[in-house]
Amino acid sequence: MTAAKLDAIDLKILDAIQRDGRITKLALAEQVGLSPTPCWMRLRKLEKVGIVSGYHARIAMRVVAPVATVLMEVTLASHRQADFDRFERVIRDIPEIVACWSVGGGVDYVLKVMARDIDAYQRLVDGLLAREIGIDRYFTYIVTKSVKEEIALPIAALLPVSP
Repeated sequence: MTAAKLDAIDLKILDAIQRDGRITKLALAEQVGLSPTPCWMRLRKLEKVGIVSGYHARIAMRVVAPVATVLMEVTLASHRQADFDRFERVIRDIPEIVACWSVGGGVDYVLKVMARDIDAYQRLVDGLLAREIGIDRYFTYIVTKSVKEEIALPIAALLPVSP
């Protein structure tokens, strides 16, 4: 997939809306230096082509209830495409698994799990093992403190440098 052609205004729009998804049309236009109608048309185009894929609220879960955040490395016993597909299909349906990345290196997947407590996490793992979805080994890392957890992406820093 090739990178989309974005200009400086598009980048400003993306930066503004990822920091404040509830920004008004007028405030967004003022922030990026456009009048409201052209600004809104650009935003709609960014949505239409799939660059803006949604708007979300960020919940401070620890304020709502105690929660255990756990990172889990998983290595599968077999590495056929059907094994990866089976594992991923099951993982997608478990709400406590809030992120799952297929990775290169010594393990196959890294998962981010949010559970009520460590006991609930272990019951989830026991359930995964009982389902026989190909897990050979897993390692658990309990998150004791969140040092940095950015929701806003560094868009400009990730784009190729223009000559």
